[in-house]
Amino acid sequence: MSMAVRCLRAEARFQGKKPRGGRLLGDVFVHPSKKRSRHKPQAESPLETLQFWLHALTPDDGMKPAFPILLLVCTAFANAAQTTQTPATSPPPASPSGLKTAPGDKTPPDKEALENSNKAKAIIEQGIQALGGQAFLTIRDREQSGRIYGFHAGRPSGSGGLFWGFSEFPDKERVELTKERDVAELYVGDKAWEITYKGPHPIEQKDLDDYLRRRRFSLDTLLRTWVNDPGVVLIYEGNAIAAQHPALQVTLINSHDESVTLFFDVDTHLPVKKSFEWRDPTDRQKNLEEEVYENYRQVSGVMAPYNVTRYFNGDMASQRFLNSVTINQGLDPAMFNPNSGYNPLKPVKPNKH
Repeated sequence: MSMAVRCLRAEARFQGKKPRGGRLLGDVFVHPSKKRSRHKPQAESPLETLQFWLHALTPDDGMKPAFPILLLVCTAFANAAQTTQTPATSPPPASPSGLKTAPGDKTPPDKEALENSNKAKAIIEQGIQALGGQAFLTIRDREQSGRIYGFHAGRPSGSGGLFWGFSEFPDKERVELTKERDVAELYVGDKAWEITYKGPHPIEQKDLDDYLRRRRFSLDTLLRTWVNDPGVVLIYEGNAIAAQHPALQVTLINSHDESVTLFFDVDTHLPVKKSFEWRDPTDRQKNLEEEVYENYRQVSGVMAPYNVTRYFNGDMASQRFLNSVTINQGLDPAMFNPNSGYNPLKPVKPNKH
């Protein structure tokens, strides 16, 4: 197996150590629609307390002289209890700070929550503008090439290898490996194949699940889909240091209680880091995945990061260094058909859209 294939396998299958200590995003933020009210135990009513003592203190001969006084006091106590049984109507609780009001909830969010959410949205919009604004939001396809390096437990697992990547938004991607480009991985929708000289065959389910998760949390998906979803909560979390950059931190939470945190450079407004957590279905432990974006260059009016580093549970998992990026040049539809026999060394590009 070539070095490039081993690098890609290291990136896709890398399993590092579990997170140790620290605050986990999933333990802190819960989507408003998932919150439940808690039943608080209440003490006995004054009337019930009165009835108890009247039964308990049956007068004997020694208490008969004092019993009329006791009865009078208890009667007054009962009358006072009747007036306190109906509590005053209290105003409904305000929405938690920084969270939007859940759909169908008529309780208006408080001023602090709205200001926090609006600030988070403004920071994200600044980031989108820094990436190219409408040019970024309307990317149809992307082609890139470079070298990829895999790591295990934070240590290099080889000398790296060449790769060529082709993608069509929102759910098509093809990655070609080796100098001859005779090994490819193809992802279309929720299906995937590895293509070799023997033909296509489905990718293992675990590798497909890992890829689909990364695509769901990809920067393209977050800034083009999540931010437009009315069910997604935006939270501004203040200043932070991310990838050695002073940054502004924003967290997004969808209606499935999935959260992702973005860090935007305070000067350039470009995204410099992304982090999210997910729970392993086998051992039920949480895993932390992070991506760092560096060396931005302008391509067709869009700022593209030429260096991307991925971390798994704090350990470096892979690095990609790009040599070239092209945008909206048109891609051959045959490259996304596993049975087309597409030859990357003899491509036939269609006309631009």
